Amino acid sequence: MNLLGAREPSIYGEHTLEQVDQLIQEKASRLQVRVETFQSNHEGTLVEQVQQASGEYAGILINPAALTHYSIALHDALKAAGLPVVEVHLSNIYAREEFRRLSVISPVAGTVISGAGVESYLLGVEALVSLINKRT
Repeated sequence: MNLLGAREPSIYGEHTLEQVDQLIQEKASRLQVRVETFQSNHEGTLVEQVQQASGEYAGILINPAALTHYSIALHDALKAAGLPVVEVHLSNIYAREEFRRLSVISPVAGTVISGAGVESYLLGVEALVSLINKRT
């Protein structure tokens, strides 16, 4: 994710991670919610971030990237957090290579948004706010 804008822009788009974060913040502001963004290339760091989210945040919007396809540890952390989860992907993972079509994260997500480019994140914020509101 830290290589957005440079890595395969024909698949992932030309926005940088910083630009995506800015768009998310603008969307959150319009919805009158607070969003904190976090990125790491390390599975264990992401698992720890998710574990710390319970009690601190109302929900989790996540693009698990390559971890989507194999990280049982991330799946378990998301499940244990007990928070609403929205999984997002810039590309349509279901229209790509066979190995990208499986998500071990989807079973713990209330919503999955895939293939809408940067809009996936913005739709994801809306979906997460909706899931949170349904809980309260």
